[in-house]
Amino acid sequence: MGKTIIQKIFESHSPAGTDVTPGNIIWLDLDIRSARDFAGANVVKNYRAHYGDAPVADKAKTCFTFDLVVPPSNIPYANNQQICRIWAREQGVKVYDVNAGIGSHVAIEQGLAYPGSTFVGTDSHLNILGAVGAFGQGMGDQDIAFTFKAGKTWFEVPPTMKVIIKGQIKPPCTARDLTLAVMGQLGSSGALGRAIEFYGPAIEALDLPGRITLASQVTEVGGIIGFIPPSEETRFFSKRSDKNLVSGIYADPDAEYVETVEVDITGLEPLIACPPSPANVVPVREVAGRRIDSVFLGSCTNGRFEDFGAVAEIVKGKQVAPHVMATVVPATRGVYEQMLRSGVLATLFDAGFIVSNPGCGGCASGHLGMTGIEQVNISTSNRNFPGKQGAGDTYLASPVTAAWSALAGEIAVPEV
Repeated sequence: MGKTIIQKIFESHSPAGTDVTPGNIIWLDLDIRSARDFAGANVVKNYRAHYGDAPVADKAKTCFTFDLVVPPSNIPYANNQQICRIWAREQGVKVYDVNAGIGSHVAIEQGLAYPGSTFVGTDSHLNILGAVGAFGQGMGDQDIAFTFKAGKTWFEVPPTMKVIIKGQIKPPCTARDLTLAVMGQLGSSGALGRAIEFYGPAIEALDLPGRITLASQVTEVGGIIGFIPPSEETRFFSKRSDKNLVSGIYADPDAEYVETVEVDITGLEPLIACPPSPANVVPVREVAGRRIDSVFLGSCTNGRFEDFGAVAEIVKGKQVAPHVMATVVPATRGVYEQMLRSGVLATLFDAGFIVSNPGCGGCASGHLGMTGIEQVNISTSNRNFPGKQGAGDTYLASPVTAAWSALAGEIAVPEV
């Protein structure tokens, strides 16, 4: 019997002879083990409690990524980040500090994650790395402390489901609308405890930002990770990171899947996830006209340069509605630089957007651009649970839908 993508990655990172049949628990060697500013201080606390001053297994494979509350908005966060910095200096491990951006995106840009690699941390959306054919996983602080010391972790091999996308994306729809279609069909637990492999012409046509968008929402359907078979663009990123990978990791033709699901996007129209769940998906036209108070563009789901470029094309020469607070948060410093040098940042500024520093921004409750009671927010982030982005209601949509809505001052169906 052939193997799925996750079975191949697990087999290549386990002791020789390890049985990677789904359901088996294995020891998994880790190429990178990380912690972010959220839970990072607890990782340090747990490490010291269990291992004292012992060195980490491999300082070159250990790092911190500060992205959730950057710069810190309160003293507790400032203290926690400093705890991590001090311990990192003692151990000789790298800190991607408050100016770097979202850890998972930094991992892709810096070549820390690449096809076939393994990467764990304290971010629940580290499975975004499936976008480049890598295994990424968020774990608890005690588990991560152990990986710092051991360089490995135990993991139960999950079953894999195949999701086949039928049809193609056509403007004004984007990869986010495809993603919302998948979420709407699978629901909040449709991939519970499973890995997903995505296939179909629309998947093959996705650029890297689109792949990141799709992979970033697998958590919200209960999945372990979503793999998108590597493309030429993915391999380009691998070469940039000096990883001599030319073929990536692909499933065998006779690999066994626990379920195969088809999602037909023929005739796809712009979609939106209504409160209180990312899986509560409806066509934008069904809620069009509802007044909004704020717009958030960014997050690990839609924080790439291409996302902001699409918004800039829509808003150029126009103005955000006077009553709307519209914020933009680039995923990384690299994205911010692209925006700055290309003129995209100036276009957004002229249209009335507030452009912040790289990071998670509005996803971090209590940090940037929170909503008040009875306020309505339209966001390109990945979650709209009550309280996630403040006290108001949050709708999840594509950057294109969010841009048209920002101009209209209400939820608006994007124009072609």
